[in-house]
Amino acid sequence: MSRLGDRISELGDRFTEFRNTRFMRETFPPGWARAVGFEYATLVGLTIGLPLSTGRVRREGELIVLTGLPKWAFKRGGTTVGRVYLTRDNDSEAVLKHEQVHVEQWRKYGLWLPVLYALHGQNPLTNRFEIEAGLEDGGYVPRSRPAARKPRTRAASPVAPADSGPEKTGPSDEL
Repeated sequence: MSRLGDRISELGDRFTEFRNTRFMRETFPPGWARAVGFEYATLVGLTIGLPLSTGRVRREGELIVLTGLPKWAFKRGGTTVGRVYLTRDNDSEAVLKHEQVHVEQWRKYGLWLPVLYALHGQNPLTNRFEIEAGLEDGGYVPRSRPAARKPRTRAASPVAPADSGPEKTGPSDEL
């Protein structure tokens, strides 16, 4: 099964490379088709989400956030369809930043996005669309923490002891 998944992912990569050639960018799908697909996906997201939403509906920039949806409405913490983000309660600032990238992906690929996403596999750690949106912001990997600061080891008094000799300087201190 892993070989099949790898093959499908490879085909997705090849399609993306072909899609990004100058010829394809200029001819297929035409800009108007991507725009129509993006708006149609947004309409689908609203049509599905509004009747199911029992929570707050709000707009965060370009993203329309519908909360309170049942868990069966999406696989993970939520999903973006067009510019509509459908979730139960997974709407932190970081997640919304992640979902905004998916909105841009919908705008770029239109209705091709679900096909391309599927070709890249369901594992978010290897799916280029999830990686591009940010695995940390999406909650797929833990946030990296800054290195802990070392405690100070100097004496509490800023004055040096009287019996200490002259300070030694390193080569970088010499003129």
